[in-house]
Amino acid sequence: MQSNELSSPARNWFAAGALAALLVTLFRVGFLLIDKTDLFVDESQYWLWSRDLDLGYYSKPPLIAWVIRLTTELAHSNAVFWVRLPAPLFHLATALILGLLARNLFGARTAFWVMLSYITMPAVTLGSAVISTDTIMAPFFSLALLFYFRLLEERRAADALLAGLMAGLAFLAKYAGIYFLVCAALAALFLPSARPSWRHALVMVAAFIAVAIPNIVWNVLNDLSTFEHTLDNANWVRQGSAGISLKYLNLAEFFFSQFGVFGPVLFGALLACIFRVTSPHSRILLWFSVPVILIVCVQALLSKAYANWAAAAYFAGTVVTVAALVDNHPRWLKASVWIGMVVAVTLPVLTSIAYDVSIDGEKPALKRLLGRATMSREILQAAETLNTDTIVARSRDILADLFYTGRNENVRIRAVKPAGRPMNYYQLTFPFWPDEADGDVLLVSHRDTIQCEGRRMAPDATITTTGGALHGTAVYTYLVSPACVDVSANH
Repeated sequence: MQSNELSSPARNWFAAGALAALLVTLFRVGFLLIDKTDLFVDESQYWLWSRDLDLGYYSKPPLIAWVIRLTTELAHSNAVFWVRLPAPLFHLATALILGLLARNLFGARTAFWVMLSYITMPAVTLGSAVISTDTIMAPFFSLALLFYFRLLEERRAADALLAGLMAGLAFLAKYAGIYFLVCAALAALFLPSARPSWRHALVMVAAFIAVAIPNIVWNVLNDLSTFEHTLDNANWVRQGSAGISLKYLNLAEFFFSQFGVFGPVLFGALLACIFRVTSPHSRILLWFSVPVILIVCVQALLSKAYANWAAAAYFAGTVVTVAALVDNHPRWLKASVWIGMVVAVTLPVLTSIAYDVSIDGEKPALKRLLGRATMSREILQAAETLNTDTIVARSRDILADLFYTGRNENVRIRAVKPAGRPMNYYQLTFPFWPDEADGDVLLVSHRDTIQCEGRRMAPDATITTTGGALHGTAVYTYLVSPACVDVSANH
């Protein structure tokens, strides 16, 4: 490990990298102020969680809700800007932490390029524009790596404790934080240089468990709802061996999407590193990156996997890849940063003119982040016009934005009760019970007619939006008696 005593040139390299990361972040925050997009479905759900702090939630651990609550309370505002502000700040912190790790392992020049490569990574650019659990996990997972390598070098119990605590916080941000312990165990199994003492390993694991146990207990007390949701994602587990079929297209889609997540040069270089790196530090870093990608590849082959599910691989992956490129292929490294910088500049600009930029000439390029608030306001207006204070919907997408956009309205928002176990947070926490309504309720449906009390009903209003997530589709509203909700919604 490199000495912490830095020469003036080394300090200049590190300071330059930190300054570059800061400037990119300030650029992002500036454009976040004039962002024209709506909160995405998951973002609205995280905000709603933050209104009721708990040790766990339906589909995710609690840290993202705690962070959003902190920023919105400090700002005395629930505006989109304050909900999303932690995102660029957490990625800035992660870039600096990875820079410290790279400086300690490979020197300040590598640290400069690590910070620049991370802050301009395509996934980080997107993750700085929206708030997600990957973003909240990032600095804690990176800190766990930093203390882990200090533990291997200096053999201090304090570093084992800190590594475990940070890994536990990464777990509270996203369950993918468990990859830290999995990868540490694999590295120790295959690399003698990656083996802390048994005492220090136990300290690290105990610290992790101490942080994670409140959420584990919450899951036990709440019918293992998060565990059940995880099994829904990994549905091949429920199917058993008889129901498994290999989905090669899903695997190919996930694998090639990683060139977009990490960047085409960096992901290609990471694959090359598997066969070429020989330094002890680089080999350990690979064990914190490649197994994560392989695990998610297996998930994609057996079921499905979204592009961001291997995000935990790219903290260590950035350091090992840049360290390999900085001396041997500097031109490729510079090209990678330039590609990332183009994306880093373009996306924030697009969010400020989101309705004006289209790829197909019809729908905006960022349509997934547009149109939701407009539809919610029209639904809320329909409820006011029909003089009802209760809105019931089945769609998670509609419910998510209704809660956020209607946060200051005197209206009760509920989800249609599921026939079986709850399949989302709204069905679990806000199911509609007929006896809670004082009169007729507004039912929001994607069906253009419904059955109610033995008769077929036409909608009271038809709501459409153009140029957004629901472009080309219609939502229908019906004023129905409470007893009709379950029957008509499930018809």
